[in-house]
Amino acid sequence: MAQLSTDSFAAGTGPMPVEEAVKLLFDRVPSITGTETVSLCEAEGRFLAEALIAPIDLPVFDNSAVDGYAVRFADLAAQGETLLPVEGRVAAGHCLDAAAIEGKAVRIFTGAPVPEGLDTIFMQEDCKESDTGIVLPAGLSRGANLRLRGEDLRAGETALPKGRRLRPEDIGLAAAIGIGRLTVRRKLKAAVFSTGDEIMSPGQKLRPAAVYDANRFLLQSLLKRLGLDVTDLGILGDDPARITQALGNAAKDHDLVITSGGVSMGEEDHVKGAISKAGSLVFWKLAIKPGRPVAMGIIDGTSFIGLPGNPVAVFITFIYVVRPLIAALNGASPEPAKAIQVTSGFTYQKKQGRREYVRVSLKPNVSGEMIAEKYPVEGSGVLTSLTRTDGLIELPETLTKVRPGDKVAYIDYAMIR
Repeated sequence: MAQLSTDSFAAGTGPMPVEEAVKLLFDRVPSITGTETVSLCEAEGRFLAEALIAPIDLPVFDNSAVDGYAVRFADLAAQGETLLPVEGRVAAGHCLDAAAIEGKAVRIFTGAPVPEGLDTIFMQEDCKESDTGIVLPAGLSRGANLRLRGEDLRAGETALPKGRRLRPEDIGLAAAIGIGRLTVRRKLKAAVFSTGDEIMSPGQKLRPAAVYDANRFLLQSLLKRLGLDVTDLGILGDDPARITQALGNAAKDHDLVITSGGVSMGEEDHVKGAISKAGSLVFWKLAIKPGRPVAMGIIDGTSFIGLPGNPVAVFITFIYVVRPLIAALNGASPEPAKAIQVTSGFTYQKKQGRREYVRVSLKPNVSGEMIAEKYPVEGSGVLTSLTRTDGLIELPETLTKVRPGDKVAYIDYAMIR
């Protein structure tokens, strides 16, 4: 398990800005050391444990980007069309049987190696056949439609950096340079449980004053998307001693312990107190909405995150706190969500000094401009505000009001999952 020391952090007194909390995680959390080698088919979503160095050039040889005719640029007429006889034919996976001949064109197909000495390729649809050869149009530049050896990667160059969370396109690149297996960080182990006397698991008959537990299942899905092995520890009632014991037991054989609920200031919010007894509290309260009550702590060297009880707050704080922590534990670089500018279609007021996330749908106006429309119900317990919207508007700490027509930062859900 990754081991954190209790003196690695210094908790402040007021709500901590989100960026400060994330910086703290990347500065102080040590990455796990265990690695394993997996096939390319198993590598998607895993974190690369060492930089991948290209063993070969990519492409391995000069090749044609199109079906057409390969020529020497020097053989082309300075003005007007050029007529060249055709001698030789080369298809993908084959080489020209003889050397390319000066003053002649070679029939070539996409992906085929370009014969030595030829440096320009005409697309077949731009050419005209004649009884004596092929008529090539004027105006083509030297090197057109030619993919040069090593233009993508040179042998010895870093193909993928250490810490990269592997995407399908990364897997494709590894395959293209002949790598069949990759060394990745071992899978992190996370324990998840919910707290609260009012919580019941789906499938049970709902008793009076109880609600079904959405958070535990939301969290497990989010964690599994990031490649973690997850242990479901179920629901713990509002029993401080039992919560303290459960936290200590979970920390023994997991890299990360995550709970939801019980981290606010109410008399029945016992998780914050339990973490103080079982380990040490790093920070409590973030300057973020939804999701202000977030507890980060250390239990026997294991990271602990206590998330709020409302599911929308769980979703938001997972993205902006738990996701960076998982990256830090994997020795990865931060992956902040990339925002695009859209136009606000709503009015909104907020407190200065707090970052807020507004759930919105994008709709084009009559001129095709994308307008962000706020979901009508704002509560952090409203799950349909996530399922019926497209993404989030991020409102920075310095902003206090949004008006229709303002440019705002939009983050699509697909970018943060």
